[in-house]
Amino acid sequence: MIHKIIPRTIAVLLISLSTPSVLAQNAFQKAFDKTSRPSLENLRINFKDSLDNTTFLPISVIKGEKEGPVFTMVAGVHGYEYPPIVAVQELLLEIKAEELMGTLIVIPIASTNSFFTRTPFKNANDGVNLNGAFPGNVEGTVTQQIAHFITTEIIPKTDVFLDIHGGDASEDLLPFICYYNNKKNPEQTKLAKELSEVSGFEYIVSYPYTLKDDEPAKYVFKQAVQDGKTGVSIESGKLGNVQTEAVELIKVGVYNMLHKMGMYINAIKINVKHIRLNNQDYIRSPEQGIFYSSFKAGDTVENGAIVGTIKDEFGKILSEIKAPKSGIILYKIGTPPVSKGETLMCISNKE
Repeated sequence: MIHKIIPRTIAVLLISLSTPSVLAQNAFQKAFDKTSRPSLENLRINFKDSLDNTTFLPISVIKGEKEGPVFTMVAGVHGYEYPPIVAVQELLLEIKAEELMGTLIVIPIASTNSFFTRTPFKNANDGVNLNGAFPGNVEGTVTQQIAHFITTEIIPKTDVFLDIHGGDASEDLLPFICYYNNKKNPEQTKLAKELSEVSGFEYIVSYPYTLKDDEPAKYVFKQAVQDGKTGVSIESGKLGNVQTEAVELIKVGVYNMLHKMGMYINAIKINVKHIRLNNQDYIRSPEQGIFYSSFKAGDTVENGAIVGTIKDEFGKILSEIKAPKSGIILYKIGTPPVSKGETLMCISNKE
């Protein structure tokens, strides 16, 4: 088959939210509404807040040969989670617009300040965690402005919203794909379940959805679900490092989901026996200290078993940490320091 080859010359648009926000909206809208197909346009949208903090949001809009669904993928909501960022970088180079049906909206690094300053979880400028900032605030800090932009400009145009995460600097986790069991929107939930099942991930996690319409979603893909979209999230990679297998698993998942949507013919079938998990319990640290545990993500624990200890700076045991139920460790703190109230482990049950 002969395809039209599009030049991969990129026009970078610099738009600042220190000027009226409508300019940034119009820049993205113009790229999204572009009628010529296939096409690739990269935008860099700058944000500035009243404290003179600055940051930017990179966005790629890839228009396929024919019209079709709009699939959004976001990496780097936490800038220290490297496998998702690396995987999306590779996908941007590999996916050919002339072989795509529909539109891809890609945010390769959502929290660029966190990424370039190597700051776990939060933007180093304003101290805000983007994955707790939704729906955002157009007049807030730069991170809150980014959340508002994604909520008001990206999500409304989206059919399927994929949020790609991994283990941050301190997190050991089991690779899994997850979705919210939103009974208010059964068709979107059904598609999220189907996309999870074809992704190639062994572990599929369903979260209960109890969010009210007037409550802040906080998390980016939960915002998409609250807004009536099909939302899916991947977790792959751990401990602030780049694992090749984690990168490949993400890419397989994306290709298989796009194939399921009829958008891209590049499925990579992996025969896995799905393990379905639900009913998550979170163990919080009762105090500040040094956490010791011989358990790893993916291990099975029994109800009441001691899964770790917290010691002080002199090695004295302050607390013994017990499992609140039997199940599989979905993720855990993988480095010694812990603060009071911090999540030590998430334990999930098999369905």
